Amino acid sequence: MKLRLSSEDLKILLDVRTEDFPKYVWPLINLANKFSQGTRPRVVGQMSDLIQEFAGSTLEEWRDWYNETRPASIDQATEKILAQLQALRVAIATVDRPMVKRWVEDLVIVKTFIGLKFQQAILRFIAEHRDVEYRLANAEEESRGIDGIVGDKPVCIKPDTYSTKRGELQETLPEDAELVYYRKLEAGKGIEIEFSDT
Repeated sequence: MKLRLSSEDLKILLDVRTEDFPKYVWPLINLANKFSQGTRPRVVGQMSDLIQEFAGSTLEEWRDWYNETRPASIDQATEKILAQLQALRVAIATVDRPMVKRWVEDLVIVKTFIGLKFQQAILRFIAEHRDVEYRLANAEEESRGIDGIVGDKPVCIKPDTYSTKRGELQETLPEDAELVYYRKLEAGKGIEIEFSDT
């Protein structure tokens, strides 16, 4: 049997009431916390470890125990987040329509292009690394799973997860093709590629 407990169910079962915040406030504070890292373990402690040390059973007991164990942590986290919120206020004051339009164009046009055309960038990078020419695959080559040609070698570009799933897939790649693996890094950090050095 599978059952799903909602957040509301958990609150009822644990006899917990949570704070209500005005619209947009919770996500705004959460964003400031993300930037400031105010609730990272070095500030508030490793929660998974602390809850194991806690011998009580109620929210009030947990609150008292935590505040006795880490008396300055809540205030330290609050100060870090408040400082970041102030920085966000300054940034928000600079936002106008032209800036929002530039942001939308960057997301819709530039980042989409980069996200969907990064295979070309990978081919070019490898070609420059090897000091050879490259080109994108033609339609016939694409139909065989080839993404491009570097020097005179066909190249297939696959996500790093492909190597673990390769046996499950129906895809057959050319035997003479070089497999290049990539892994997308966290937002805005690019990609990591793995290819032969020859």
